[in-house]
Amino acid sequence: MSSLPTVVLVHGFWGGAAHWSKAIIELSKLGHSDLHAVEMPLTSLADDAERTRKMVKQIEGPVLLVGHSYGGAVITECGDLPNVIGLVYIAAFAPDAGESPGAISQGKPPAAFPNIAPDSDGYLWIKSEKFQESFCQDLTADEALVMAVTQKAPIGSTFGDAITAPAWKKKPVWYQLSTEDRMIHPENQKMMSERMQPRKIVELEASHASLASRAGEVAALIDEAARTGA
Repeated sequence: MSSLPTVVLVHGFWGGAAHWSKAIIELSKLGHSDLHAVEMPLTSLADDAERTRKMVKQIEGPVLLVGHSYGGAVITECGDLPNVIGLVYIAAFAPDAGESPGAISQGKPPAAFPNIAPDSDGYLWIKSEKFQESFCQDLTADEALVMAVTQKAPIGSTFGDAITAPAWKKKPVWYQLSTEDRMIHPENQKMMSERMQPRKIVELEASHASLASRAGEVAALIDEAARTGA
């Protein structure tokens, strides 16, 4: 049985659990055998936090929560569970109490904001022809095509759901900042990461999809967090 905590990976908007595929392989190489990637409905922060909370409660022993993008808001909302030993944010939102990802983004809009459009049912989509330049400009055209075609659109109102009690005020934190991010403004990432006073901030010259384009460095940070808290 591994002495390392179980790592639970939480995806963001416009993707599912499979967005972690490269990082999962890298974490496995580093000796992590207890890995889970939650699949969220992206229907509301409450729904997504509850789905994640249920997965964590099924796990015996310590858990390290890792959130990408909007997944950072989810781990902020549900990360105060007793067996959660730390939070790792990967180019992610880390709102304070009363803040939402949408409000943070409106204050300093990211470069790709104009490429997001709602449909008639209220789901938000990244325009397919703009997906690579918006989300993952440092991935190959083929990889970007797959992400664009399989993108998982959130209900638009989810973007405005506010945090109640941020878990980062109680748990150790690590943060990976993407300096070339076009989905969450790098200055917003800097603001959110610094106010949490994390154990470590890693800056990567990467797109929003750093979990895929820089999977080795992302996995190394997760591994460091896991071993620090083990």
